[in-house]
Amino acid sequence: MIALGVQPRILVVALRRLGDVLLTTPLIRSLKRAWPAAAIDVLVFRGTEGILAGNDDVGSVVTLAERPARGESLALLRRLWRRYDLALSTQSGDRPTLFSWAAGRRSVGFVDAAGIAARLKWLALDFPVLATGGLHRVDDVLRLAEAIGIPPVPEVVAPKGPMPSGIAPDRPYAVIHAAPMFRYKRWTLDGWQVLAAGLDARGLAVLATGGPADRAYLDEVWTGQPGVCRLDGTLPWPQLAALIAGARVYLGPDTSVTHLAAASGTATVALYGPTDPRLWGPWPAGGLGAPWDAAGTIQNRHNVWLVQNPPSCPWAILPCQQEGCLRRLDSHSQCLDELTVSQVLSAVDAALASPAPARMGASGAAG
Repeated sequence: MIALGVQPRILVVALRRLGDVLLTTPLIRSLKRAWPAAAIDVLVFRGTEGILAGNDDVGSVVTLAERPARGESLALLRRLWRRYDLALSTQSGDRPTLFSWAAGRRSVGFVDAAGIAARLKWLALDFPVLATGGLHRVDDVLRLAEAIGIPPVPEVVAPKGPMPSGIAPDRPYAVIHAAPMFRYKRWTLDGWQVLAAGLDARGLAVLATGGPADRAYLDEVWTGQPGVCRLDGTLPWPQLAALIAGARVYLGPDTSVTHLAAASGTATVALYGPTDPRLWGPWPAGGLGAPWDAAGTIQNRHNVWLVQNPPSCPWAILPCQQEGCLRRLDSHSQCLDELTVSQVLSAVDAALASPAPARMGASGAAG
């Protein structure tokens, strides 16, 4: 382990989307376990800081616009200059590497194998780590912990806050988060509606969550569904996390909220299409154990059931890791369009049949 003193100041740079920031929390936890008295700050894009709310490992959060003006970036560089004993970049890009190098008296980060910029980064960083593919994002980011000689702690830390009063029903409930960021990760409108009816038939109240920007799409999903209690746009991240933690089961596509649900320990049913779960599958509470397979009908790891539809892929290459069948963000994905409600409900039934201790700690695979 590198020597930093008893109360070091540490900066973690995670300039990515919400789910990526959440999957950086195992690195932050590893740092906090290695240096319990450390003050750990995190640099993120403005608008993603909520995913770190209530995280006891984080001292403060520094934000930057995703497309900042030159003056904002320069001002932040001056503000952070050599302020930290250690700074870690969780990406190999120029901007996060620059902030890591500038902020830390010692710096760690990923570096690509080739290119002029890569050679400069190899020289600039005190602990450069070769950027490689093929690892789950959590395992990948924990390579930074190993590079500085500290034990990796593979625990995703969800936002923490109180359960919102007057929202959770007085009977067991399910949470559905139907809206991913991009169209190509969506399931069908009919699928969600019939699924909600199936949950109701199993004695569960159905709560539907979503962000303010999801309102128009969720109007399409839940119109004519009076039994579904809509909470979209009403809950900050800590309260959303508390609501999901109290659910009997959570269901959602490949989205940051699904990663949050998996980390909370709640029985989580994740609907995956083009995304490769080996790299970006939900990370269960207590760790992944056996890696996700590339494709399967229903796979189970700890408290997560991952549902895919391999036979429907027209190119037989699921997961294709592409932006839908049309290779653009607003594309459909045939593998999700043809995913049946019966298959999803099979995963739900397996999740509901699993006793709470098994959901938190068991591991296995099916399909």
